[in-house]
Amino acid sequence: MKTKKELPYTSQLKGVAALLGNPSDDYNDERESVAPSSVPISLINLPASQPRHYFDEQKLYELARSIEKFGVLEPLLVRPLAGNRYELISGERRLRASKIAELTEVPVNILDLDDYTTAQVRLVENLQREDLNPVEEASAIISLLAIQLHKTESEITSHFYKMRNVCDRGDDSQKENVFSQPETIAIQELFKAIGRLTWESFIKIRLPLLNLPDDVLKILSSGQLEYTKALAISRVKDSEQRTKLLEKAVAEDLSLSAIKNLIREISAPLTSNNEAATLKERYKSLSSQFLKAKLWDNPKKRKQLEKMLATIETMLNEEISNG
Repeated sequence: MKTKKELPYTSQLKGVAALLGNPSDDYNDERESVAPSSVPISLINLPASQPRHYFDEQKLYELARSIEKFGVLEPLLVRPLAGNRYELISGERRLRASKIAELTEVPVNILDLDDYTTAQVRLVENLQREDLNPVEEASAIISLLAIQLHKTESEITSHFYKMRNVCDRGDDSQKENVFSQPETIAIQELFKAIGRLTWESFIKIRLPLLNLPDDVLKILSSGQLEYTKALAISRVKDSEQRTKLLEKAVAEDLSLSAIKNLIREISAPLTSNNEAATLKERYKSLSSQFLKAKLWDNPKKRKQLEKMLATIETMLNEEISNG
């Protein structure tokens, strides 16, 4: 039995592409029937947005050396533009490496697709390659569902949480209602086709990544830090302390447990300062109440007050002598 890597690339697309309807079926048929052409690199435009945002420089140079030796083994996908130019649909990594290898032309499959189908195909291609980082993968899945369901990305995100909430509450009637909706069906089918994640794990592990602070998100997207470590560091609210911890975690390749220990050390002084502030406020409030209260007129309570005041005086004298 052939492994996934040994299968033809077009066969890897069918699980997700089958969810997108007739335009994608036409796209798959055309992929399999059209012979690649060679197009000058100078005529290929990058799209305004791509699912992938980070490209490992070392891996790009490794791919460039492979291209120098064997050529571009898999054609890029492009669509025609005005003026005999082309827009890249997928294959930006191969395009970048081809430029490093100083190629002037690259093999392409030219597909005449509209904007809607192009966006779908671009996301499917990247998702099926399985080399997106966790942030890019989360963003691509949300974008693909938004396009497929004609919803905004925030609406898709909200529906994910709605699915989780009805499961957590255990209300069977509400669950039946939510899980019969088109959004839920599309989400379940997409994750079944992708095969690497469930929608439950996506909510727990991937969605929180999209709300990370920018500095943490940048490090995570560059592949320098695992998402579990990034999530832990993101809980440090002070941006300066967070940046220092990020730099240390990357430079020293700290384990998750080491990072959590450092976060506890950072948080300890803040907790101590908060407790001190609270005590001061309590003292101020009690002082004014003491002066107005009738405790002083009660002999028994007056003796208790004398002992407490004596304790405070002792503490103050020790503080003065030590200072």
